[in-house]
Amino acid sequence: MKDWDALYEECIHCQKCGLAETRTNVVFGEGARDAEVMFIGEGPGEQEDRTGRPFVGRAGQLLDDMLAMIDLKREKVFIGNMVKCRPPQNRDPLNIEQEACIGYLRNQVALLKPKIIVCLGRIAAMKLIKEDFKITREHGQWIEKAGVWMMAMYHPSALLRDPRKRPESFEDLKSLQAKIREVCVRTY
Repeated sequence: MKDWDALYEECIHCQKCGLAETRTNVVFGEGARDAEVMFIGEGPGEQEDRTGRPFVGRAGQLLDDMLAMIDLKREKVFIGNMVKCRPPQNRDPLNIEQEACIGYLRNQVALLKPKIIVCLGRIAAMKLIKEDFKITREHGQWIEKAGVWMMAMYHPSALLRDPRKRPESFEDLKSLQAKIREVCVRTY
């Protein structure tokens, strides 16, 4: 396992898949390096690729609002993605791209040792929770894996496209807030 600095250096120089050819910036992830709560999306979008920061576009603004609803601050959690480089036209990351990046994500999880992982969207949930995960049916459901509580929520960009899903997402946020109170040592 690499430490944060070595992992970051390896990640920003990565050439393991074709996404390296079209990226502007590697989006390593950001937040507290001792965070008890980790959010994992699928991959960077255009704004994220431009800035090198996760969730900074419209979906990121919505995520910040969602966090604020349950008294979480972005700098107190860790936010990352399945893949660290933007897929062209924001398409779903291919399995080969996810496999190229999964070691970085696993290393981040090992360094963080989060108590809770929230998958933002079906891509992350299918990779981290179970292969046949159905976001419309299984969002908000908790599962414990290797001592870490995991759940998936709709991706903020899905909520921008379909605001009718927002009430369900609010319930998921309340469930997350309750789980944080139950298992986290620090109060956020």
